[in-house]
Amino acid sequence: MIGARLYRTVRFICVLAALAAAGIVAPTAAEAQTAARVTHVVRSGDTLSAIARRYGVSVAAVKEWNDLQGNGIRAGQRLTVYTTRPAAKTATRTASRRAARAAAQARALREAQEPRFKLDETGALVPDLRAEAAIIYNPETGQVLWEEHAQDQRSIASITKVMTALVFLENNPDLAQPVIIQRPDVYRASTTYLRAGYKVSAEDLLHLLLIASDNAAARALARVSPHGSPPGFVARMNEKAAELGLTNTHYADPSGLLSENVSTAYEMARLIAYAAGDHRIASIMQKPEHSVAVGRRHITIHSTNQLVMKGDVDVLGGKTGFIRKAGYCLATLLRLPQGGPQVAVVVLGAKSNAGRFWETRHLFNWLAGKASDLLGAPVEAAAN
Repeated sequence: MIGARLYRTVRFICVLAALAAAGIVAPTAAEAQTAARVTHVVRSGDTLSAIARRYGVSVAAVKEWNDLQGNGIRAGQRLTVYTTRPAAKTATRTASRRAARAAAQARALREAQEPRFKLDETGALVPDLRAEAAIIYNPETGQVLWEEHAQDQRSIASITKVMTALVFLENNPDLAQPVIIQRPDVYRASTTYLRAGYKVSAEDLLHLLLIASDNAAARALARVSPHGSPPGFVARMNEKAAELGLTNTHYADPSGLLSENVSTAYEMARLIAYAAGDHRIASIMQKPEHSVAVGRRHITIHSTNQLVMKGDVDVLGGKTGFIRKAGYCLATLLRLPQGGPQVAVVVLGAKSNAGRFWETRHLFNWLAGKASDLLGAPVEAAAN
C-alpha cells in the first residue's frame, strides 16, 4: 500500500513538474502529498475542461495521466485523476445542495397542500389559484362553475394524448393487432417503456398512452392508423378538434412533446368530458396500473394521475401533462360523491407535479362547499 501511494505521489509530482515547465499553473508539491487518485466515469456531455475544473486540475494533467493525444472523450470512458480537492468537502457540498433542494421541495409541498382563497369583485370567497389557468365545468349543462384564465391559449403537453386516443379509435381498429415498434417511434421519446423491435398489441399501446403517458406509444399508434403517418394523423387530430368546436385547440404531434400543442382550460374540460364518454378510453384512464406483454416479458406500468392512484376521488377520466413550456397540467372528469353530477376540473401550468393534484383537490373541495348554490345538492369534500 505504501509503495502504491509513493508511486502515485511521484507520478503526480512528475506531472506537476512537466506542467510547470510548460508554464501551466498547478497545485504545489506540498499539496501533491495529499493527492487522491479518483476514477471519473465520463458522462454524456462531459468535456475535458469541465472534468478538470471539477477536480481542480488542468486539462493537460488529465491528458497526461490518461495518455490522451487529443481532447476527444466518450461516454462511459474511465479517466484517472489525481486531485488535491478534499473529497469530504465535495461530498459535503453535494449533500448540502441535496438537502437544500429537499427542503425547498418540502416547503413547496406544504404550500400546495394548503388551499388559498380570495374575494372576488362581488365579495364572494373564491379559489386563489397558484397555477396559470384552471376551470370547473359542468359538462351536462355546459355551465362554467368557476374559472381563471380558462380562455387563455397555452401549451397542453401530454393532455394532447386524449385526442390521439380519440382519433386512433374512431375507425374501430382491431385492438388485438400486433404492432412492431420502430426506431423513429422511440427516437428522443423522453418517456417510454418501449424499445425498437418490441411487438406490442394496439390495446397495450393505448394503455401505455393513457396510463403511463408513453410518447413512443403515441407515435406508434399514429403510424399504424389509417392516416398512415404522423403528419396525416396530426391533420386528422386538428380536423377532429374543429368538428368538436375546439377553435382554440391546435395539435403539432401525437405525443404532446412539442410546445406547439396548444389549447385552453375551457376546451380541455370539454374534451376530457367527451373522451370519457368512450368506455374504451375511460376504462383505461381509471386504471391505477396495467401489465403490458412484450414477448415473454411483462412490464407493469403505473398511472401518472395521483388521483387515480390514491383512489379517494371518483375519477371518470383524466390525463396528465408536462413539458417545461406547459408546466404541470391535469385534465380530469370527476363524479361528485353520493351519485352526484360529473364535473370537469382542468389545471394548466401548475408549478410542481404534486401541485396540480392538490390544486384539483382544492377546487373540488371548494365546489363541495358551494354545491347547494351551484349544483342544487350538498356534496362531500375529498379527503386531504
